[in-house]
Amino acid sequence: MPETGRSWTLEFEATPAQAPSVRQWVALRLKHPDAPQVANELFVSVLAAGSPKVEMTLSTAGDRNRITAVGSIPMSVLHSHGPGFTIVSGLTTLYGLNTDGCGVWAQLTTEGKT
Repeated sequence: MPETGRSWTLEFEATPAQAPSVRQWVALRLKHPDAPQVANELFVSVLAAGSPKVEMTLSTAGDRNRITAVGSIPMSVLHSHGPGFTIVSGLTTLYGLNTDGCGVWAQLTTEGKT
């Protein structure tokens, strides 16, 4: 049986003042309790890289929730694997850097709340 899911994308200004809006937007769409915190850390990573905008994408499929944050500037190792990724790695099942180096993503599962 094929999995069904949904996807949402929204672009935010890359300013610290937008972080609460990112968390709220995610909380309204993904039911995983850690999703807003993970999205916040991804958003802040792209923001710190200096991109003027951050495109956030949420995708669901079966028990998986994927959160992606993408900017227009390649991220350094500090931004893509800095202190926020200690939080991300502790709350998610998979995470990584986009192939173009301008974004980061993380996957959470609802089964077992990991």
